[in-house]
Amino acid sequence: LQWSSPADAIERFKSQEIWFPPPQFYELCRLCNFSSLQELNKFSCDRALEGCERWMPVMLTASDGSVSLLPGDELYPEDPDYTGEKKMVLSTDKKIDDLMKESSVFHRIVIKGPNSLAVYVNIQAKYKHINPVMINSDGADYSSKL
Repeated sequence: LQWSSPADAIERFKSQEIWFPPPQFYELCRLCNFSSLQELNKFSCDRALEGCERWMPVMLTASDGSVSLLPGDELYPEDPDYTGEKKMVLSTDKKIDDLMKESSVFHRIVIKGPNSLAVYVNIQAKYKHINPVMINSDGADYSSKL
């Protein structure tokens, strides 16, 4: 076990010292919005009674990787498979770069390899949540000091 700031954990992820799955990468990117634990605590207390929503990422397989689509993304299905009963599989022969160029409303994690993740969000977060800092694990600028 090792205590790390979100920025340090992402740096260690980028250098392949550690690995974590895309949802944890997304949450670490959200934590990069806060410069101190006190700031995070204040945010948490202020929005605690606002509500929440259920999310189910939907994977879209592209020719050179995959995209974890999240609610609000223009490619996110209207009726996602919350239970796994529909066996919903989304795939395309397009490359990820082409999918990005063709889209304008993003809430997604782009996955090009085990340590190659990028978060893209340009939607308004619901319930006074805060969007993640958009970080590409292949090179990014962020300033969390948690």
